[in-house]
Amino acid sequence: MKQGSRLSNMKKSTKTNGITYLMLLVAFIVVQIFTATDSMTNLIKGLLVPACIYIIMAVSLNLTVGILGELSLGHAGFMCVGAFASSFFSVCMRDVITSEWVRFPLAIIIGGVVAALFGFIVGIPVLRLRGDYLAIVTLAFGEIIKNLMNVLYVGLDSNGFHFSMKGTTDLGMEADGKVIVKGALGITGTPRDSTFVVAFILVVITVFVVLNVVNSRQGRAIMSIRDNRIAAESIGINITKYKLMAFVVSAFFAGIAGVLYSHNIATLTATTNNFGYNMSIMVLVYVVLGGIGNIRGSIIAAVILTVLPELLREFSDYRMLVYSLVLIFMMLFSSSPAMVNFREKLSLKGKNKSKKEKGVA
Repeated sequence: MKQGSRLSNMKKSTKTNGITYLMLLVAFIVVQIFTATDSMTNLIKGLLVPACIYIIMAVSLNLTVGILGELSLGHAGFMCVGAFASSFFSVCMRDVITSEWVRFPLAIIIGGVVAALFGFIVGIPVLRLRGDYLAIVTLAFGEIIKNLMNVLYVGLDSNGFHFSMKGTTDLGMEADGKVIVKGALGITGTPRDSTFVVAFILVVITVFVVLNVVNSRQGRAIMSIRDNRIAAESIGINITKYKLMAFVVSAFFAGIAGVLYSHNIATLTATTNNFGYNMSIMVLVYVVLGGIGNIRGSIIAAVILTVLPELLREFSDYRMLVYSLVLIFMMLFSSSPAMVNFREKLSLKGKNKSKKEKGVA
């Protein structure tokens, strides 16, 4: 019985994952067709990379919020770390590594690893907390990182790197030195290496890793911690290990989203809208509206809520009204008990219909 149930669950997860990958593939083909036929406006073209960034953020946060069951509000902080670490590397190495096909992958790896390292450092003490306390501490972490980047100055000359938190005049550089990080002015001159194809590949990698973690033995251990911490601990599951693993993986992909973000704009600054609590709350909204623990839902919600405000911009008087109504509708559709029952009935009807067709055949 257990083996049959396990095989049934494996088939179900394989089918669900296949639908998710197929959805991504269809979306990529559609975008390529519209691009090749020049049927896409400049506005939509400009939203392709940001949409991929928010998909990565939503899917990675869902690993912490939906699969692990812990409320984290510091996801923008990890994005900020990855963005600044990768941008700093690219600016410093732009004249040394001239090939973007070598420099950009290295920047992606550096941004993800540095964010994962911060996730590990922060996660060790923070994951001992639960509920509101965890949310408050992670929110504080995000704000600390943002404010730290706003007062950090880094310069480079023949003697090496110089750091200050007062201003460029306190760096003590030589006359030919170059200021790389300029406090509130951020970093300028980052190569704009982010393209839709690269962003889409990173989306697929993110979804692939997260889905494999969810469906693995480690994923089942993480979900058991979410469902009943005491029961999971009583059967020998290392609570700290698996919570930290989910948190670090989530931070890693948030850092990768930050790399895409920093290499898609001319000037990187740590403002509230970019990396503050507004960003963390917005990504959390994507996760909640798409369905907590639902990876495919996070993808759909991130795309809709990224594109919709821009499409409604010409209706300036009613834009936020329509946007709010869409949010309410999506919340009701994904979380309302009546809608959940309705979707379950549709699913059962579909299964019964397929069984009858097989019986007739």
